[in-house]
Amino acid sequence: MSNISIDKAAETVLNSDLSDKHKYQFLIWVGALISGAFLGYLKIDMLNALFNFIATVFTRLFQFVAVPTIALAVITTLSELGTKKNTGQIFFRTLIYTLLTTFLAAIVALGLYTIFDPENISYDLIKNTNVPKDFASLSYFDYIISIIPNNILQPLISGNVLSVIITATGIGIALSFAPETENKIVLLKFFRGLQELLFTLIRALLYALPLGIMAFAAQLSAQIATGSIVGALGKYIAIVLCSNITQTFIVLPLLLLIRGLNPIYVFQKMLPAVVVAFFSKSSVGTLPVTLASAENNLKINPKISRFVLPICTTINMNGCAAFILITSLFVMQNAGMDLTQSLKISWVFIAVFAAIGNAGVPMGCYFLTLSLMSSIGVPLGLLGVILPIYTVIDMVETAENVWSDSVVCAMTDKDLSEKFEKNYD
Repeated sequence: MSNISIDKAAETVLNSDLSDKHKYQFLIWVGALISGAFLGYLKIDMLNALFNFIATVFTRLFQFVAVPTIALAVITTLSELGTKKNTGQIFFRTLIYTLLTTFLAAIVALGLYTIFDPENISYDLIKNTNVPKDFASLSYFDYIISIIPNNILQPLISGNVLSVIITATGIGIALSFAPETENKIVLLKFFRGLQELLFTLIRALLYALPLGIMAFAAQLSAQIATGSIVGALGKYIAIVLCSNITQTFIVLPLLLLIRGLNPIYVFQKMLPAVVVAFFSKSSVGTLPVTLASAENNLKINPKISRFVLPICTTINMNGCAAFILITSLFVMQNAGMDLTQSLKISWVFIAVFAAIGNAGVPMGCYFLTLSLMSSIGVPLGLLGVILPIYTVIDMVETAENVWSDSVVCAMTDKDLSEKFEKNYD
C-alpha cells in the first residue's frame, strides 16, 4: 500500500463522513426526538396509541434482523483470521492483547456503573414484555448450561444471543482453519451474501428510523415524570464518557508502560489516526491513516502493522464493549430486571464478544446494543432517546478504538519486531 493511496483513501473518508448528508441526518434525528417528545407530552390518546403501534412495529423489525446480524458478523469476521500463512505468533499476541484491552474496558465500565449507580427512570413503555421472570434467580451453573447450545438452529429460533455468539464463534474459527477447498469458498460466499442482504434490509430500516425515534420519544415523554429523565440520562452519559476517558488515558498507557513503551511518545506518533477517527467515526475508514502513522511515524515493522491493524480494526472494540455493557445494564435496570452480580459478570462477556462481532454492522455499537436488548425483549424506548446522544459518544468511542488498535500494534511490535526483517516489500 503506497503513501499516495493511503492519503487519497484518508481524504475520501473525511470527505464522505463529514458530508452534509451526515449532518442533515443528525438534524433529522434530533428533530424527530424533539417533536416526538412534544407530541407525547400532549397526552393525546389517539396519538399515543399510534406511537405505541409504530414503536411495536420497529421493535419487531429490529428483532427480525438482530440475531442473524450478530451471528453473520462474528462468522465472517473470524473466518478471515486464518487466511494468511506464517502469522501464528503475530495473531496469537494480537488476539491476547485485543482480548485483554477489551475485557479491561468492559471491567472499567462495570466498575464505574456500580460506583455511580444511575437512578431508574420510572416508566412502563411496553406491557407484557418477554423478559424472563426467573432470569435473575438462575444459579450461575444453570445459566452457563442454558447458553451452551445443543442444537444449531435453537439459539436462532429462541433468540438466545450468547448461544448465538458461541455458535458463530465456533463456526467462524473452524472456517478460518479449514482447508481452502471449493466447498469452503462457496460456504463463505453464502454467509457473506446473507450478510449483504441483511445490511440492505438494515439500511432500508434506518431510512425510516426517524419515525421510530419520534414514536419512542413520544412514548417516553408521555409516561415519565417531569424532570426524572434529565438527571438519570446525565449520569448515564457521564458513566459512558468516564469509562472511555479512563480506558484511553489510564488503562492503555499503563499497558504500554508495563511493556516498556513510552505512552506519550506512542500517542503523539499515532495522533493523526486518533484525530481522524474522532471526526470520521469510522475505525475501518481510518485504517489507511492508522497504517501510515504506525509505519511512518512510530516505525512499526510493516510485516506486523499490516497484519495487526486490519485485525484490530475488525475485532478490537474497547469503546464498543464499554458502551454495550453500560447501556444494556441501564436499559435492563429501567425495565425492572434485577441486576445481580452474576448477571453483571455475564454481561461483561456478552459485551466483549458482541463488540468483537461488531465489524461491518451499520450504526456500530448502538445497533448491536439495540439488537441485544430487542432479543431479550426489554422496552427499546430509552434507546430511541439515546440515539441522538450517541452521535457524540460514537466520536469518543471510535477515537478510543483506534488508540487501542495502536497500543496493541505497538506492544506486538515490541514483542516480535526482532524476529522479522525490518525491510518489508
